[in-house]
Order: sequence, then C-alpha cells, then structure tokens
Amino acid sequence: MTNKLAELLSQRDWLMADGATGTTLFNMGLSSGDAPELWNEEHPDRIATLYRGAVEAGSDIFLTNSFGGTRSRLKLHNAQDRCYTLNKLAAEIGREVADASGRTVIVAGSMGPTGEIMAPMGTLTHELAVEMFHEQAEGLRDGGADVLWVETISAPEEYAAAAEGCALAGMDWCGTMSFDTAGRTMMGLTSAAMAEMVEKLAHAPLAFGANCGVGASDLLRTVLGFRAAGTERPVIAKGNAGIPKYHEGHIHYDGTPELMAHYAVMARDAGATIIGGCCGTTPAHLRAMRAALETTPRGPAPSLESITDALGGFSSGSDGTDDNGPKRERTSRRRARD
Repeated sequence: MTNKLAELLSQRDWLMADGATGTTLFNMGLSSGDAPELWNEEHPDRIATLYRGAVEAGSDIFLTNSFGGTRSRLKLHNAQDRCYTLNKLAAEIGREVADASGRTVIVAGSMGPTGEIMAPMGTLTHELAVEMFHEQAEGLRDGGADVLWVETISAPEEYAAAAEGCALAGMDWCGTMSFDTAGRTMMGLTSAAMAEMVEKLAHAPLAFGANCGVGASDLLRTVLGFRAAGTERPVIAKGNAGIPKYHEGHIHYDGTPELMAHYAVMARDAGATIIGGCCGTTPAHLRAMRAALETTPRGPAPSLESITDALGGFSSGSDGTDDNGPKRERTSRRRARD
C-alpha cells in the first residue's frame, strides 16, 4: 500500500507539520515531570484537543502524544509494561481526529530518544534499542498511524536503531535530529554527516531533517547545510518558536506568530519540504505560518545575513561543517520581532 505521506509529497511542494506538544499540554494542566503519554489514557479528550488545534490551524501532519513512549522512558513512571497500549491509544485518538477533518491529514507516530546512551559510550546496546523502538512502533502502527516520526535524536547509532525498529514494524518513517551544540548534535554530528548517514540506511526515511535545537535561525542554517550536502530527499524543518526565557516559574518562548511566519517561508526557500514548529509553537503560530506559505511566492535560498536580520543571531559562529573551531557569533542588526 502506498504511504499517504509519500502521496502528498508527490503532489505538493511543501507540507506543514504541527507545533509543540509540551507547550499545549502544560497549558492544559500537565505538571512538570509528569509523563504526557499517560494522558492518552487518563485525558483522551485533552489529547484530541491538542491534535485538533494543529489540524484546524492548517497542519497537514501532526505528531502523536508518544514522544517519551519507549519502554525506557516510561519506566521512569512505572509504566514500562504499558508501552504498547499507551502508544496505540496515542495513534487511535489521532486517527479519529484526522479522519474527521474532511481532508488528508497525516497521523505521524512520534518516537523520541530512549534517554539512554548508546554503546560503546553508554550501556544501551543496538539490539536493545531496536527492540524498544520496535515495541513502540507496533503500538503506533496498530493504533492507525500513517507513518512513524523519529525526532530529537542526537546519536547516529540511535537513529540507525530507530530505523531498524521501524522496518521490523513494517512502517515507513521520517526522522529528525537536534542540532544544538555549535551546529552539531550533542554527539557531534553535523548536517552534512547526517545527510550522508541517511542515504546509507537499509530502511531510509521518507524525509529527514532537524527539529528543536537552539532557535529558528540555527535550524535554518542546518537546513541550508543539508541542501549544500546535495541531498535530494525531502527535508524537514521543525524549529522552536524563538528562544526560551524563564519567567515567573515557567519557560516561555519569545517567538511571535509574525516571526514564525518569516521562518516558515525562509525554511521553504532554504529547501525544506515539510515545515513545522517545535517548542513554544502554538496554533496561533501555525495559522500565521500557513498563511505565509500560501501567500508568499517562492524565492531564492536565504542568505545567512537575511536569516539573522529576520529571525535573530546564531548561537555560534559556525554550523560545524567547516571544522574551523569557534568563531565570533553573528549578531543581528534587528532582533526578532517580539
């Protein structure tokens, strides 16, 4: 059976993904330290509201509430034996919302990092990581997910294990990594290295890219790095809504809907095909992004200077691909509009 996401990718030159899961759930009452996945069982109405918020804002793809759904992450909440059930529920709620939308909306089964360090640096073996991703993938598949969505990965070994787990479940997948340390993932991978790695996987993703990280400017520089590597595979850009700031006991992101609208258009022009938001991105941001993508003509790839002018400065002077070490940070003449 042809994957519905593959069909959409063949028909459209851009698709919009969703925004933040955590931001919305915290606003609904989720407490810091609690497992969002437990709400799939305890508060399915709130999870449906989360999904509908993205769909009604114009998202073509939304991720299920299963980011921390591996056995290792659920063990922190004594819920490891409910891994399959909680993931299945996440996808079932999503399937109902997508099917009621009246258009083609992709339910993407979110699979975040295991929280363990892969061998040889840590104790998590390849075999055990594959087993954990496979278990999660089967729950998401049986709940009705159209595609699996591996996200916020730092280690290439974990990315490869997730790919194998998706293959064992017989599912197509997409996969993003988080570039948050001077243009590299926490484990040192550059955008160019990721683009090369993806093509060597036996079960390659339908699309790959970056999510989360530092801010929208850094993420766009990473997207430009993917394209500079020569990849022809669809690229995903899912950047944070500005920079996190601590205020009165809570984390807030300073990116306005206007800023995220600029980011969305720049991401498309930089070469991204699937464009969404990550931390701090609300339905209000998504509506502005959708409107901008629909009304702004495609333009040339943005320069680094134009990115900083529109979205703010980079967090480091290098994207990690030039191996020249730290450089003076770029700064914007005009900070993000907030």
